[in-house]
This record gives sequence, C-alpha cells and structure tokens, in this order.
Amino acid sequence: MDVVFLSRLQFAMTIMFHYLFPPLTIGLSVLMVAAEGMYLKTGNRCYRSVARFWTRLFGVTFAMGVATGIVNQFQFGTNWAAYARYVGDIFGTALASEGIFAFFLETGFFGVVVFGWNRVSPRFHFFCTFMVMVGGLFSSIWIVIANSWMQTPAGYTIVGTGLDARAHVTDFWAMVLNPSSVDRLVHVWLAAFVLGAFFSLAISAWYALRGKHPETTPIMLKLGLVYAALACTLVMISGDSSARLVAVHQPTKLAAFEGHFDTGTGRSPFALFGYPDAREKKLRYAVEIPWLLSVLTYHSLEDKPVAGLDQTPQQDWPPLPMAFYTFHVMAFLGVYMATVAYLGLFFRWRGTLQRQRWLLVLIMLGGPAAFVANEAGWVAAEVGRQPWIVYGLLRTSDAVSEAVNASHVLSSIIMFLGIYFLMGLLWLYTLRRRVLDGPEPVAPPPADPGLAAGWLASVVDRSEASLEP
Repeated sequence: MDVVFLSRLQFAMTIMFHYLFPPLTIGLSVLMVAAEGMYLKTGNRCYRSVARFWTRLFGVTFAMGVATGIVNQFQFGTNWAAYARYVGDIFGTALASEGIFAFFLETGFFGVVVFGWNRVSPRFHFFCTFMVMVGGLFSSIWIVIANSWMQTPAGYTIVGTGLDARAHVTDFWAMVLNPSSVDRLVHVWLAAFVLGAFFSLAISAWYALRGKHPETTPIMLKLGLVYAALACTLVMISGDSSARLVAVHQPTKLAAFEGHFDTGTGRSPFALFGYPDAREKKLRYAVEIPWLLSVLTYHSLEDKPVAGLDQTPQQDWPPLPMAFYTFHVMAFLGVYMATVAYLGLFFRWRGTLQRQRWLLVLIMLGGPAAFVANEAGWVAAEVGRQPWIVYGLLRTSDAVSEAVNASHVLSSIIMFLGIYFLMGLLWLYTLRRRVLDGPEPVAPPPADPGLAAGWLASVVDRSEASLEP
C-alpha cells in the first residue's frame, strides 16, 4: 500500500480518537462553571451536586485527552518529517505557546477543582473551576491557529529552495490572525459547547426516563437545554460566516462540499443530497434548492454564481464523496440538535418536559449526534484542503518522511488500533460507572427544632455534661 495513504490514515485515526476528548472537556467546563455559579448565587446544594458530578466526568475525559494527545506530536517527526521541517517555525511556535501558557494553566488549577471541594472555600473553588475553563479555551487557541495557518497561510516568507525550503515567520500577529483563524476558532469553541451541552443532556434525559435522581435531574435538564439552545444558535451563525470565508479563500473546498461542478452564469443551487461523480463531473441523484448557495454565500439576491470545480484543475480537487458527505452530515446533525434543543426549551417552559418521553429519547440521541457532528466537521475541513497539507504551498504527497515505508506505518497503525481500543473501553467503563452512580444525593437542610425543643435539648446536654466525672 501507498505510504502517503497509510500515513494519512494513521494521522486521521489518532487525531479523530483524540478529538473525542478535548471538545468535550471544553464543553463540560462551561457547565461546571455555570452550576457552581448558580450554587454560589442561590445556595441550592443541588447545583453543587451537579457541579461535582460533571467534574468527575470531566476528570476522566481530561486524562484521556492528555494521554491521546501526546502521540500526535511525535507523528510530525516520524511520519511527516518533510512537513515538520517546512512549517517548524510556525507550528512549533503555536505548540510551544499552547504548552507553556495553556496546558499548565489548566492542569495547575485542575487538582484544586477535583480534590478541593471540602478543603477550600466555595468562592476559591469556583475561581479554580473558572481558570480550568479558561485554560481549556486558551489551549485550543494555539492548536486552531496552527491548523488555520495551514488553511490560509499569512505572515511568512519561504526561505531556501527544494528540500531545504521552509516557511519563516515574518509577522507573528499576521500569522496568528491569519484570514481564517478567528472564524475557525469561534466555530470550534461553539461546536465544543454543543458537544458538552448534548453530552450532559443525553445523561439527564436517561435519568429522567428512568426516574433517577429526581432532585438534580430537572436542574441538569434546565442548564443543558439553555446551554444547547444558545450554542446551537450561535454555531449556525458561525457556520454561515465560516462558509463565506471558505468561498473567498478556498473556493475549491466549498465546491467540493456542495458537489458544485459548473460555475454557470446565474445563481447557484444548494445541494441537499446527491453523489458527486468526479468521472462524469456532475452531481448525480441531486436534490437541490435553486439559488440558495449563491444567496448564502453572498447574502444577496443578485445573479452571482459560486465558483465551481471547473475553475480548478482536477488534480487539485479534494476527495469529493468524503468532503461532500461529511459536510452534509455535520450540517444535518446541527439542524437536528438545534430543533431538539428548541423543542426541549418549549416543553420545559410549559412544565411538561419530563412527560414527553419521545422528546427525551430524541434528546438522548443528541449525545452521539454531537460527537459525530464534531468528527464530521473536522474531517470535512481537513479533507476539503487536500491535496494540500499547507494550502497552495505544500502538497501532502511531498510532506511525508523519506525514512519510513508502508510496512512501518501499517504495523504502527495495527499497534495504535489495539492500544486505542483498550483505552476507549477503559474510558467507557469508567464513564459508565460514574454515570450509574450519578450525582450525590442532596440531604435536606436540618429542620428548626423550635424554641421549646431547642431549650429542652440544651438542658439535657448540660445535665449529661454535669454527670461526667
């Protein structure tokens, strides 16, 4: 088999497994902050119980994210040495910043969050939880900046020629604030919020269907639905902005997402379904909405066609079916989750949510849907950039290491499959135990014994004390 294909397969496999965890920790950290904040504001111990429950799930997931993330950095040197040499100045700066400023910030406060519930004041514990959330968000900044530079390079110059060529940073802030970094960062954050919201909602809906934890389940549903509805609304707005940016800087990618082969002369249709046939150069079995792609791209009703794949040499097209279907899976699941979140809020406002068992089932299904949507969005973004590993500058086929062969990569893929399978089982087993245990029961506050009973109890206590030798 081809070493380039196997190296891409290994990187995709390890990154996709790793990407199950960081977005979930980012999304859960916001819920933890919200629940602790409500506890400080209201004094309701149910919020404290919910916050501790999410913290236990966060801890298991955070550990998995750290363990799986270490592997990915080594692959740049083993499988992608030519790429590492080419973008070392750019990618190395971003990864070093992530480790120095973000990872230590997050882990430094994490110990207090996990073990400090009864050892520090509630306000200081809330501050530490907030800093863990900030550390997670800050960590994602540098990773997304590095990846965004690969999509829309800026602030660089090419030094050297041939195999010695490399990208050298000439303007640090132009590199950081490259044309796609802000849009992509916001979209990644919002997608993580959607994942955290629906992960929590799936567990809460399961509790509601089984009648478990009646003190805390309504609170978990309330926080999750508000969080999900807000995140879904914002992620759709962000997705529209990101798609318009792709139309400007990566028109071939947008055309692949839509199976849009012919530029034409009028408004371009939006494809809901079809099969992009690269050989026939047409979208077969197409179900399209006329004009909608042009309207969404330009926010205008004018006759403006969107650039099709006919504007790009075929050897520079990305793999069409994978780009097309992963983009549409992400979009359709996003609409599904938004609809479920709005319906959940409506029935909760009416006070009948926990009687709508059909809706609770749909909310439960939103948990796996959020994971699939996150993974599909990442695959669409990365596959849509092909055949470039750095868009317009370095082809993926030129970025692999010269020292590895197909048998080396295949053996490491088999090894990683075994290790990640066991790690995944361990995570699911630990997560299942935490979910089955659920939030801690909330003890009712001690009842006021009343004036007479309190006086009698104090008399008895003093009498017993006087009888002691």
